[in-house]
Amino acid sequence: MLSTLKSYALEGINGYLVEIEVYAQSGIPSFDIVGLAGSSIKESRDRVRAAIKNSSYEFLPKKITVNLAPADTKKEGSGFDLPIALGFLLSTQQVVTSYPLQEFIILGELSLDGSLKRLNGVMPLIISAMQAGYKKFIVPKANAKEAAYIKGVEIYAFDSLSDTVNFFLGVYAAQPVEPLEYVQSDNINKYAVDIAEIKGQAMAKRAMEIAVSGWHNILMSGSPGTGKTMLAKCVPTIMPKMTFAEAVEVTKIHSVAGILDPEEGIVSVRPFRSPHHTASLFSITGGGVKSRPGEVSLAHNGVLFLDEMPEYPRQTLETLRQPLEDGVITVTRVAMSVEYPAHFMLVASMNPCPCGYYGSKTRICNCSLKDIKRYMSKLSGPLLDRIDLFVTVDDIEYRELRGNRAEESSEQVGARVEKAREIQLKRFALEGIYTNSQMNSGLIRKYCKIDDKGESLLESAFQRQRLSPRATSRILKTARTVADLDGAQNISVNHLAEAIQFKTIEKKEIGYSL
Repeated sequence: MLSTLKSYALEGINGYLVEIEVYAQSGIPSFDIVGLAGSSIKESRDRVRAAIKNSSYEFLPKKITVNLAPADTKKEGSGFDLPIALGFLLSTQQVVTSYPLQEFIILGELSLDGSLKRLNGVMPLIISAMQAGYKKFIVPKANAKEAAYIKGVEIYAFDSLSDTVNFFLGVYAAQPVEPLEYVQSDNINKYAVDIAEIKGQAMAKRAMEIAVSGWHNILMSGSPGTGKTMLAKCVPTIMPKMTFAEAVEVTKIHSVAGILDPEEGIVSVRPFRSPHHTASLFSITGGGVKSRPGEVSLAHNGVLFLDEMPEYPRQTLETLRQPLEDGVITVTRVAMSVEYPAHFMLVASMNPCPCGYYGSKTRICNCSLKDIKRYMSKLSGPLLDRIDLFVTVDDIEYRELRGNRAEESSEQVGARVEKAREIQLKRFALEGIYTNSQMNSGLIRKYCKIDDKGESLLESAFQRQRLSPRATSRILKTARTVADLDGAQNISVNHLAEAIQFKTIEKKEIGYSL
């Protein structure tokens, strides 16, 4: 007898329909799975066999053929265990039901005792299926919270194969999972740091405020111990809270990667990812056998912090150019090519030279000019061109370090950032973007108009600093953010001058031409 059930598989963070066809016939007992099934799916034969026996059903000696359609697409994952087991019970007529199973998308990995285990990627699977018109889903109970944030669908969550079968037989009257409402979380509470703890560094703090307000990339240069890492760790505490749409985007990626907290069910705080400079290329960009998301995608809608940026392999740094420009990264492997969102804010730090003390007010640099140029050459011009703000984090005086001067808190700075972000959200409500950094050439012309004095100043900077067209566009975007922080409708000369200063300060301080 033939039975057909429906499930879903992932390709990146997008799902596609997989029909599970199970055919039981007389003959030499066997259990074959066809349809380009990966190793984890082929291993489901043993899981399904044990789960069926331990759920008080019989694994009848039949010739069983399981087909995963479409048969020309490679499939990975353990989420087909439950529909395969149900298909076996239906095809061997151990379970007979008139319930319209074709209406359901069935997802679940089985333990040997018949219980259902938590799956990775349930949220993107359900969203993809919902967009295709499916409204009813069976998921493991451990995924209930994650699924409950998706509105407009019926989610049934079960603990075991037996419970699922009894539901379809009408013995177990299960109710759909109660939908959950998204509640924005406070970044400050999670990261347990505050920008008020950093003494001095007014210029660096101002640069951070501008960067976060418009989602601009920033590079800090300074001697060891001046506070670069501490400043970076404070960035999430002044970021605006995530909207529900942003939270769903992040949750989908974290769910696929298997790092989503099942107790939370959704990522409500902006991510802060800080990979070590010894991290592999695949761990940064994504990839591997299953083309999993890397750090640049896990930082989507949050921060990617690269401490001591020149210490990272040049090949790794160069791969950042695509996501910094396009907000996505394409992971291409032999088996598949997938695209992951990667719209992150790059926060990077570096020493001004190999010893770290070039330009220091308190220490002597022992590096030759050749050593400094070799060190700086690790960062290519095209990569630096994609950074909007450069800031030098200077040494501070003892009296400033130990003084009692009150510094602004993350809450105070964050309030200004929220206001600037609200202005941008209203401005781009019909444009399909959220922040100034996402503006294309047409939007720059529309929203970054400057007067004759501004044109003269920008032309002077363009000629003097030998700016590229990309760098010029990024200056205008930054100037728009400075104007938003000031509550100004138009970009003034002062706004433009501050944007130019932050784009070109690195050249003045460390002698490196952008």
